[in-house]
Amino acid sequence: MLETRDLTIRFGGHVAVDHVSCRFEPGTLTSIVGPNGAGKTTYFNLISGQLPASEGQVWLDGHELTALPAPVRTHRGLGRAFQLTQLFPNLSVRENVRLAIQARESGRGKGGPFGGLDFWRVWLDRRAWVDEAQVILDQVRLGDRHDAHASSLPHGDQRKLEVAMLIALQPRVFMFDEPTAGMSVDEVPVVLDLIRSIKARRDCTILLVEHKMDVVRELSDRIVVLHNGALVADGPPAEVIASPVVQQAYLGAAPQPGAVQPGA
Repeated sequence: MLETRDLTIRFGGHVAVDHVSCRFEPGTLTSIVGPNGAGKTTYFNLISGQLPASEGQVWLDGHELTALPAPVRTHRGLGRAFQLTQLFPNLSVRENVRLAIQARESGRGKGGPFGGLDFWRVWLDRRAWVDEAQVILDQVRLGDRHDAHASSLPHGDQRKLEVAMLIALQPRVFMFDEPTAGMSVDEVPVVLDLIRSIKARRDCTILLVEHKMDVVRELSDRIVVLHNGALVADGPPAEVIASPVVQQAYLGAAPQPGAVQPGA
């Protein structure tokens, strides 16, 4: 279980995320929505460790992560795909995924960075990692581009490669920040199918920031709404989408004082 308790960050006098408390259970997909500037990506950055919290805490399976840097949180099970693509541009597509697998195995204490001086083990591990990387690339329909430089891929394929790297990490919490942003209509279904397949396993927690409400409505078990950094609604998709507080937020109006929040 992932949990944030009164999670807050201030930039000078501006409160970008304002005392957000939420629990995210295994086997569920929660969409985090809100208008531009609502604090969605900043909230992700606080959970994954890209930003230090001004107040509050982040917990995973009963262990506090608040003081831990982002790489350690990744090894603890938090996997993050960014709104802006984060790749090794001068390496091949397969090497990008292979490095994610190697990082996962090193974090689990399997052989260190290259198995010490056991060169036979080094070769076996690397061969296994390359093979696994190819399987994952086939899943995201990039198998035939494995030798291409990541920088040479069109934007949509770079997004698919980032999802492949996230899958390679085998996290217990998948965090997708607008995974379909910039993709063509033909490319979107591939990524959505991958998210559906991860959700179908029911053994991990998925957080999704997404502006396309048809995607949110289809995939989500639950919707959390942020507005001006504060949590203003939390509940089942149909109930949250129809609520006055969400309609007001998406129209740019401030929520009415005392508005009833779904799920409250």
